[in-house]
Amino acid sequence: MDKRSKDNHLRPELARDLGLSHAGAVVVGTIIGSGIFLVPTEMMQAVGSARLVYLAWVVGGLLSFFGALTYAELGAMKPQAGGEYVYIRDAYGPLAGFLYSWTWFLIAKPASIATVTTGLVRILETFPVFSFFSHILFSHISISYSFTVNYGQIVAIGATVLISWLNYIGVRRAGEFQFLFTLLKVAIILGIVAVGFSYAGGTWANFATEFTGAKGGVAGFFAALVAALWAYDGWNDLTMVAGEVRNPQRNIPLALIWGVAIVGALYILVNAAVQYVLPAAAIAGSERPASQAVALVLGPAGASLVSAAIAVSMLVTLNGTIMSGARVPFATARDGYFFKVLAEVHPRFHTPSVAIIVQCGLAIVLLLLGGSFRQFFSLAIFAEWMFYMIAGSTVFVFRRREPHAERPYRVWGYPVVPAIFVLVSAALLYYTFSDNLKSSAGGCLAILAGVPVFYFFASRRAAAAR
Repeated sequence: MDKRSKDNHLRPELARDLGLSHAGAVVVGTIIGSGIFLVPTEMMQAVGSARLVYLAWVVGGLLSFFGALTYAELGAMKPQAGGEYVYIRDAYGPLAGFLYSWTWFLIAKPASIATVTTGLVRILETFPVFSFFSHILFSHISISYSFTVNYGQIVAIGATVLISWLNYIGVRRAGEFQFLFTLLKVAIILGIVAVGFSYAGGTWANFATEFTGAKGGVAGFFAALVAALWAYDGWNDLTMVAGEVRNPQRNIPLALIWGVAIVGALYILVNAAVQYVLPAAAIAGSERPASQAVALVLGPAGASLVSAAIAVSMLVTLNGTIMSGARVPFATARDGYFFKVLAEVHPRFHTPSVAIIVQCGLAIVLLLLGGSFRQFFSLAIFAEWMFYMIAGSTVFVFRRREPHAERPYRVWGYPVVPAIFVLVSAALLYYTFSDNLKSSAGGCLAILAGVPVFYFFASRRAAAAR
């Protein structure tokens, strides 16, 4: 055995410690964040009627389900760490794979982490005991430069570090946290649904009410659909930890398909409970319609219950986001197209420890620089939909190029189902680009900035091979 083979043989590897329950919790727990509690307002303002809001939820759920079906075939066929990176690399070459990894690691995932933790702080601030979060802790102001840090930023950073540490010390611990808190999250959501339908003043007539100030038309429905899809976002994260799922050929498809189906059912139930309590105009005019609906039934304690549910939801989403994000640069570095240190696996915990630390650091930088929830979200959303479209399209490449390859699961409805997912992803990409030109153009430039970086690492890799 030569030295390189011996080193590879002795090198610690990721551990397949995630069972079906953990994998399902990654799907359900990562998807359900704050969206279901907040976007009904935006959706009602866009379409103006409960009927069209429900249509947007159903269409968004079906599109996410089609995406899950498509990824189920890809994940079962290629159950390696990195998920979408692996699909894009194998279908379109190392440059395309690297640009995905570059964008995900440096922009999308740190921005997603910052979005979740900033939103978590916003929710906690609704409790009087945490009202001091907006107070400034440190400030440096000069003629050309100003830098301030408030207590809320420190809390957001603390949450990022805590969950990153949990993932650092073992994927099984992170998976158990995900499973237990996802069960808690689902129980709270079902409790909110029960409270809403128990309201004596509630009426089914609310489902026929309308909000006259809605945007309306095709543009309005598209805006509602984007909001619904944002609430469904995150189902793809499981594929990134595929290298740590036991029996991935079976468990990845099951977790993706059933996970998205469960989330869709929960979303429909929550929206129905809110609509049973509030008419369309009240939903359109409320910042937090779920909180307002429960508060009508239980008083101020009801609003606190919903705030607690949102906080728990966002903490679980944060865990799934951090868990999945670190596996992408790890897989790229293993291929030799990124810093070698990112490919290291902790000898005791069997996690991509360095990648987790660097990802945590990038998110902290974003949080220290400051920015709003919307700014962080806009930074991530364009890149996400671009790569959903590209990764989903790889199923056609593999079917054509490798027709006899082993496929433990074949996407139902091929080629129609994956084609619909890819085409709608393209339409949403166009919509998000035209709706926010500044952020989208910045996202394009950031992606293209990875091209010279790729060739730098490619030349180093070639030199090492020689």
